[in-house]
Amino acid sequence: MNQLSFIPLGGIGDVTKNMYIYEYGDEMLIVDCGLGFADETMLGVDLLLPDISYILQAKKKIVGMVFTHGHEDHIGALPFLLSQLLNKGPFPMYATPFTAAVANEKLKEFGVQKRIDTVNFGETPKHMGSFTALFIRVTHSIPDTSHIFITTPIGNFYHGSDFKFDDTPFDGKKSNYDVIEQVGQKGVLCLLSDCLGAERQGRLPSELDILSQFENAFGETQGRCIVTTYSSNIARLNQIILASEKYNRKVCFIGRSLVKMKDISLRLRYLQIQPQTEIQIDQIDSYPENMLTLIVAGSQGQESSAMVRIADNEHRDIRLSEHDTVIFSADPIPGNETLVYELVDTLAKRGVKVLYPPLRRDFHVSGHGSSDELLHLMRLTKPKKLVPIGGNFRHMAAYKNLALSQSFQKSDVLLLDDGQEVLFAKDGTIKLGRNVPAKNVYVDEISGEEVESFVMRDRQKLSEGGVVIVLAEVDAQNSELISKPDIIMRGFRVENDSKLYGHMIADIKTAFRGKKGRVNNWVHLRKLIGEVVERRIFKDLRRRPLVLPVVIEA
Repeated sequence: MNQLSFIPLGGIGDVTKNMYIYEYGDEMLIVDCGLGFADETMLGVDLLLPDISYILQAKKKIVGMVFTHGHEDHIGALPFLLSQLLNKGPFPMYATPFTAAVANEKLKEFGVQKRIDTVNFGETPKHMGSFTALFIRVTHSIPDTSHIFITTPIGNFYHGSDFKFDDTPFDGKKSNYDVIEQVGQKGVLCLLSDCLGAERQGRLPSELDILSQFENAFGETQGRCIVTTYSSNIARLNQIILASEKYNRKVCFIGRSLVKMKDISLRLRYLQIQPQTEIQIDQIDSYPENMLTLIVAGSQGQESSAMVRIADNEHRDIRLSEHDTVIFSADPIPGNETLVYELVDTLAKRGVKVLYPPLRRDFHVSGHGSSDELLHLMRLTKPKKLVPIGGNFRHMAAYKNLALSQSFQKSDVLLLDDGQEVLFAKDGTIKLGRNVPAKNVYVDEISGEEVESFVMRDRQKLSEGGVVIVLAEVDAQNSELISKPDIIMRGFRVENDSKLYGHMIADIKTAFRGKKGRVNNWVHLRKLIGEVVERRIFKDLRRRPLVLPVVIEA
């Protein structure tokens, strides 16, 4: 065993589906397990997963998994893939406290029993087979983000995923430069570095600079301040809360993903809010508009998100007023620009004041360091080789140019594709190896089935059995039906459709009563409704139409 293999299964040439394999002998260490989101051209597809067929087929054992931080593009695929990975045998999983809490909540929702073990910063490295992993604190746009220093029999690797170097972060927890420098002095064979901000010159402003912008906006607004941002940006949520409390505004969190992150953050004491500040959505009408701040999920214009439904005047509890100010405290993720600006247009048509990038950029700071920060990491770690990760190819090329402006040669910077193996030998030589399968795996979020199977299944059902659409309005607080579901049937005739409607509605209500509010995962609720309706139609009609359950959060 005189060489180590590094294989990216995702995260190269793209900002999503981050998943990387370090392989030595018959052992594999996996870093991250992220997902991507389908675009409007991928009809019938919800999610994109990394292709793990190589891992499953290789005659090697997984000795561990480690996770850099809690964003979806780094942990989101875990509930879909973990059971398959565990079929190769048990292995430990490690992450820092917030990352572990977010990921474990996802595993719990999906009914996966395995849990990630928590690692605190400053603990001794975790040993997994021939590898050790040291978690190093860095700043990013989600708490407890880490870089991972991996030691192997061949040499040391610094896995520097998403980061920035903010020296005045809102929570006061700066990147641990001392530890980064110490591991650099031990020798780094290869630095794998975030490159998404490589095109930007200089250094990012501090997250702390945003607080005054919120305070100014909240003081000037005569109506409600409606802020939409990333649910996982806890520092941003804290600043919105502080600015609200300064002007005696009550704060309401709206949107399932946002409420979930809020609850986790409160439990871990990462979020600070006075007991009298937070109100529930059914209390909004009890306060004057100038005493309200609404923090709303949906900054990326996601279909059916709370922000989109508010803009479309389809939210059960919120109606926009001309006195409202809507603040976008987030940049569009690459690929989401059309959705975001369609949302901005809709809000503008409603007559509300909208503050959004590029009109106002002072309500958001990126989580990805600019050129000076990327160069600083190179200087601290002093690597022999560099691999840019977590960006598109233009970002990778910009990162290479940054490296060439220092003392690195062209051969020192490896621009890879997903699935491209790199072999690091004990004698210091490095060469490209195999190309392993690394295609997108297109997935239906409800069933977890790959697109090749479920699209054909749906097409067949549509042609042979018609379609049934079930619209169910569900209370976000207790997961109970708010009103009688609406059911639309197309593509087949029923002699006594009122009787069938009655049976289906009764069955849905019975199923919800049986769950007693214990199911709060919208995916599971959709699946529950779909199964109930499919069973009833087959029982009464001996037909199998395509059933499309739509759960509306209220």
